[in-house]
Amino acid sequence: MTSTSASAPGLAASASTKTAVTLDHAGGGVLPTSTCLWLLAGEQVGRVAFRSDGEILVLPVNYVLDGEAIAFRTATGSKLAAALQEDAVGFEVDGHDAVARTGWSVLINGRAVAVRDPDGLARLEASGLRPWADRIPHPHWVRILPESMTGRVVAHS
Repeated sequence: MTSTSASAPGLAASASTKTAVTLDHAGGGVLPTSTCLWLLAGEQVGRVAFRSDGEILVLPVNYVLDGEAIAFRTATGSKLAAALQEDAVGFEVDGHDAVARTGWSVLINGRAVAVRDPDGLARLEASGLRPWADRIPHPHWVRILPESMTGRVVAHS
């Protein structure tokens, strides 16, 4: 269970109580954007999905939340740098409690852009984010600009 996953039972419990919760087609609770952002801020690792050389790739990254955008570092010529060439990328974070049979997920669909503006670079550098994969330098910052953000919570009844 990840750090914010400890809050997943609370989230799931609220979805299963008698309070009004919007449900999706499968009976999962739909999370508001504010809760999605709170969950994203509480985690460190997510997955970036994009097409590269005709294949769909899903790669883990450690990240920071930059406003409503996701920011991460990448190496020159890496697969993640290839995400900058795509029109659309996805980013997903989730948490679960297998014992309680609860869980949540947040999905962002958007565009990946290189961060080049000095103010943005300074802000991201000040975040202290260091790549976990640190055998080679990761000098480039990528920001995923959300076009949509959805969150779901599942609770066992």
